[in-house]
Amino acid sequence: MAPNAHTRFNVPLMCGESYKDQSHELNPALVGNKVSAVVEEMAGGKYTCHLSTGGDYLNYTMVLVQLSQDHAPVILEDMQTSDGAGSVPEHIQCSGHNYNSSFYCTWRRKASRSTAAVLLVKANRGSEKIDCELDAEGLGVWCQENRCPYKEEQQRISIIMYIHSNARLEEYATSFYLHDIVTPESIPNLRHTGAGVFRWDYPESWEKPCSYYGLQFQVKLVRPEEPCHSGAAIGIKTPDFTEGTEYTVFVRAKKYTFCIRARDKFTEGPWSSWSHV
Repeated sequence: MAPNAHTRFNVPLMCGESYKDQSHELNPALVGNKVSAVVEEMAGGKYTCHLSTGGDYLNYTMVLVQLSQDHAPVILEDMQTSDGAGSVPEHIQCSGHNYNSSFYCTWRRKASRSTAAVLLVKANRGSEKIDCELDAEGLGVWCQENRCPYKEEQQRISIIMYIHSNARLEEYATSFYLHDIVTPESIPNLRHTGAGVFRWDYPESWEKPCSYYGLQFQVKLVRPEEPCHSGAAIGIKTPDFTEGTEYTVFVRAKKYTFCIRARDKFTEGPWSSWSHV
């Protein structure tokens, strides 16, 4: 294409069933209820139909423009938490609390694109469609797959989302195995039972039996004023792991915070958020 050349497309517009063949100002005249409009480059937007020049409004067609993959997306933020240089941006993050085939995917609009709207979300595993429902804010989608939680995963789940800001349309996609995104909920009923002994339970939402869906726990002690994610651990080696639901602490410190989190011990997937006492 020559420099400064512009891409042009003829876009068919529908002008209402009630007004078939009634336009007398078009050349050629309107046939049926269709008219073709020439759209150039980024000149998308709302194209309206009127009965005549300055005449009655009939309806409109929204024309959206999707750029080639050579153009960087501008609607959603990159949600990666690591600073991995050269890594592929992650615009959609998905997670689930167990293997019952339900999961939630979320994204963040850039501040300059706060009014962007989701047009379509599609989820599937191979040729099988997965049912999803967009949340009220348009910032996430709940999905439920009709699948046995004990079945081995042979294919990845694929998510494709179309979102538009004004006349700009962008496509975002991600894919994953369910076992890569399952994150246990926070550890419940964490308590100090005396003599440095701490006990806890499995999350209620975690799959049963626990012998099949075992968890690995990471234990950590920090100073009372420090958060659990702090690197300032005291007393025990960091990290320390256990697969039981009891841990005995042997430290001289009179005050400390006992922190614990969990992950699937077989897949070594994502860690839960920290619980503490």
